[in-house]
Amino acid sequence: MSAPSDGRRPPRVLLLAYSYTGQTRALLDAAGDVFAERGWEVESAPIVPEDPRIARRFGTFPMRRVWPDMLSVLPAQARRATCAVTVPESVVGGDYDLVCLGSPTWWSAASMPMRSFLKSDDARKLLAGNNFAVFIACRGRWRGNLAEITKLGRWQGGRYAGEYHATYPGNEVTSMLSLTSYLGSGEYREKYLGVTLPPTNVSAAQLDEARGFAESLADSLVGRDG
Repeated sequence: MSAPSDGRRPPRVLLLAYSYTGQTRALLDAAGDVFAERGWEVESAPIVPEDPRIARRFGTFPMRRVWPDMLSVLPAQARRATCAVTVPESVVGGDYDLVCLGSPTWWSAASMPMRSFLKSDDARKLLAGNNFAVFIACRGRWRGNLAEITKLGRWQGGRYAGEYHATYPGNEVTSMLSLTSYLGSGEYREKYLGVTLPPTNVSAAQLDEARGFAESLADSLVGRDG
């Protein structure tokens, strides 16, 4: 879709994410480039945890204590707990044709900051009657994350438009070691604890796939709303 030439405003998309390491944000940024090339107005915004327990452990990168900090959220994730979060006030009442939600996977579920936002009054103001798409970065167990975000987005009145997930290579053990090595050092290592590691993080090919998904979203929304 190109920008309208008949005086109508161009379509608008919001890229809204919680992204600790920047991988989910990278997927959204790649998609945003496609929307911008097609004449959409693109706005980006973060979901920011305000809960001291989360902010203390996930407020800096790399992590100071990888395993204790990662495991600290497991009980809360198991009971689908929420925490205090904020999003820029300017986006809550925005008039968007599409909201792209980006969330890493925390222990087979949506990240606590994303869940917390999606259960908030701000989420209803933003999503009710609007299209939303989901972008996920994960090691492999992305389905629970997608199911939770999709359910909550629809509960808030949003229209689900599709998803893209980027999974890191390796089995459960090696991909976890590769991720934790990166979380603790900020760098990819070929070995950790004596184990040869697969690459972690979003690849160039996956960024291209995210761009392709954005193209399909733009095309489908032209037919749906145009």
